[in-house]
Amino acid sequence: MKKIGALIGITFLLLMAGCDYFQKSSKEVVVAECYGKYLYESDLIGIVPEGATIMDSIQRVSTFIDSWVRRQVLIHQAENNLNMEELDLKKQMDEYRNSLVIYAYESQLINQKLDTIVTEDEIAEYYEQNKEDFQLRNTMVRVAYVILDEGNKQEEMFRKLMSDPDTLLLQNIDVLASYYAVKSHLDVDQWMRLDELTYIIPIEIFNAESFLKKNKFVCFDMNEYTYMVRFVEYLLEESISPLDMVRTNIKSVILAQRKKALLDKMQASVYEKAKRDRAFEVYVGSPTLYNAD
Repeated sequence: MKKIGALIGITFLLLMAGCDYFQKSSKEVVVAECYGKYLYESDLIGIVPEGATIMDSIQRVSTFIDSWVRRQVLIHQAENNLNMEELDLKKQMDEYRNSLVIYAYESQLINQKLDTIVTEDEIAEYYEQNKEDFQLRNTMVRVAYVILDEGNKQEEMFRKLMSDPDTLLLQNIDVLASYYAVKSHLDVDQWMRLDELTYIIPIEIFNAESFLKKNKFVCFDMNEYTYMVRFVEYLLEESISPLDMVRTNIKSVILAQRKKALLDKMQASVYEKAKRDRAFEVYVGSPTLYNAD
């Protein structure tokens, strides 16, 4: 505390020459005042780390005081430019606290009571009952592709393997790609948007339906690279997403519905209990409630 006091004294000599050093009370030493708000010496504890030099300590204390003053000036300006309703923060703070309390209780209830197991039958049933909600907004494809440096000695081997659908999933394609391909994607179970594919593979497609019907394997050279793409399956825009594509989303929807049902039941239960216990009363006859004369 003595060190802080000494630093404050030095800081005042440097920054506040000509100003009176004052005390708000005999117990609290005031180091700054702004529009009737006071910064005390005790507020500066912890600002200066152990082992700091005198100059570094002075700088830290000075910076803290300056920051405090600037904040008080801003608060004063804001208070002078807000009306009484806007300045009444108690109601807002109460609402915020109440929201946090309710959220904490609901989160605890969900963690304790929510059944998080969603079966495949439940997912399939939801899918069948809500197929119209799973209409595709983009053309989707399942593909395998490799990108090679143009003139790669393994090009013919890749061409043979990639063009033959019976060998598409063979492990040796993946092994070859890890050694010779610049980039590859061989997970044909994964769906991707056609425009995402054409961002990686520079294929010009003017009519997606026509192109995908006619092309199962595409190979071409461009910009010093050789591109090979095997199309396994496609779904055109506005068709219905397959279940595999939306399984995760459906599970999330089912869980969200369960959460809502659980919370609705809890709210109804506590309300009915409070009603039975006569914990509340609504004074519907109050004239001010209806702005009545």
